[in-house]
Amino acid sequence: MLKFHSSKFRHVYCDPPKTEACHTGFRLSTVTGDQQYIKASANYFAVALFGGGGQVYVGRHDRPGRFMEGSTPTLNGHSGSILDFEWNPFDDSMLATASEDTTIKIWNIPENWEPIDKKGISKSGDDIVESLVDLVGHSKKVNLLKFHPTASNVLLSTSSDSTCKIWDIQTACELSTFDGMDSLCQDIVWDDKGDNYATTCKDKAVRFIDARTQTETQKIVQAHDGVKGVKVLYMGETGKVITTGHSRQSGREVKVWDLANLSAPVHTEKIDSAAGVLMPMYDRDTKVIYLCGKGDGNVRTCEFTEKKPYFHKLNDGFRSTTSLKGVCMLPKRGLNIMACESARLLKVTNEAGVQPLHFHVPRKSDAFQTDIFPDTASMVPAHTAEEWMQGSSKLPETTSLNPTAKQNSQANGKKNKFQTMSSVTAELKKAGERIKYLESQLDGAGISYVK
Repeated sequence: MLKFHSSKFRHVYCDPPKTEACHTGFRLSTVTGDQQYIKASANYFAVALFGGGGQVYVGRHDRPGRFMEGSTPTLNGHSGSILDFEWNPFDDSMLATASEDTTIKIWNIPENWEPIDKKGISKSGDDIVESLVDLVGHSKKVNLLKFHPTASNVLLSTSSDSTCKIWDIQTACELSTFDGMDSLCQDIVWDDKGDNYATTCKDKAVRFIDARTQTETQKIVQAHDGVKGVKVLYMGETGKVITTGHSRQSGREVKVWDLANLSAPVHTEKIDSAAGVLMPMYDRDTKVIYLCGKGDGNVRTCEFTEKKPYFHKLNDGFRSTTSLKGVCMLPKRGLNIMACESARLLKVTNEAGVQPLHFHVPRKSDAFQTDIFPDTASMVPAHTAEEWMQGSSKLPETTSLNPTAKQNSQANGKKNKFQTMSSVTAELKKAGERIKYLESQLDGAGISYVK
């Protein structure tokens, strides 16, 4: 069993979500796969909806309420079902979507996006149907997406064509392709600097890829004996990775691997005998892991350390009889820091919609808790896509979570301006009309000019 040890997160707790705090009323997409089914930025979350084509509901965290089909606006532009989505870590309003139609689309959520009002009532509005950028290159459906953790506008994708591609979304160009997988990819994840990424596949192998050269540098031949899906996570800068999967006896387990020697795991933690795939959520700031299983109602919490026994059980986490379909974690910037909210998971279910799970560390003081809220990743990229491709290697830029901090690197971040084709056309038309007007004024005044 997981052992207790001295930890400031030992008594972290999560109260059952209140009905009025949930997002309800939508019919979720019935597509199956290895995706999380929900992703969130600090401001919004996205879930795929049931129906023809690829509809996505984008909800605001501060606007819980009931979705009304036909009146609540959605994001709707793909010709096939949505399989995954990903929020840009440097722009809370930019969403990438992957579809069965083999394309990836980049979208911008407008600042006045309010599909549900303050009273929780659905608001009529126009769907978003035009994307900022379309990325075309995969020959089969696109299954998973991951934005680069430190470089701006770099996106990683994987498809049923057994390739992984890296894109520069600002130029809509494919930067490179890895085609060394033998079967369907089940998970992709970047390391902290974004120099490498790891993939898991149905052949039970975990491959570690140099992201710039797209060459396989290391490999775990068989991470787990079971046939269920395998997930992988880099554990910060510890030189360790963890994988979740099933044993030969179909028991769920978590393994710790040392990147210096991948011949065998350094530790195996038995979890239970449930059938659902384990989805680990890792808080790199606090070293806390949240283990969520598809089909489960419970969330297990433990703290990771670099030395044995590696896993230290915390409080009971969260228990529920409502099974989850998918789950995601909010960026730290979206938490209620002064209420000592150390993490927030969004649990999506077929019955109860999207439920926010608020994890708190009990503290009596109302002051900012420096020890449980270290500096976290900011919205400022460490380098550009071009700099990263040329070899720049940096950890994420960080910012203080203290609301009274004088310097906030988030506010100093500059967003790249993306525009749709229709908006560019409208601007050109307006500029042309302005030029004609100015030329007529010059002609009327008898002033010569060069056309």
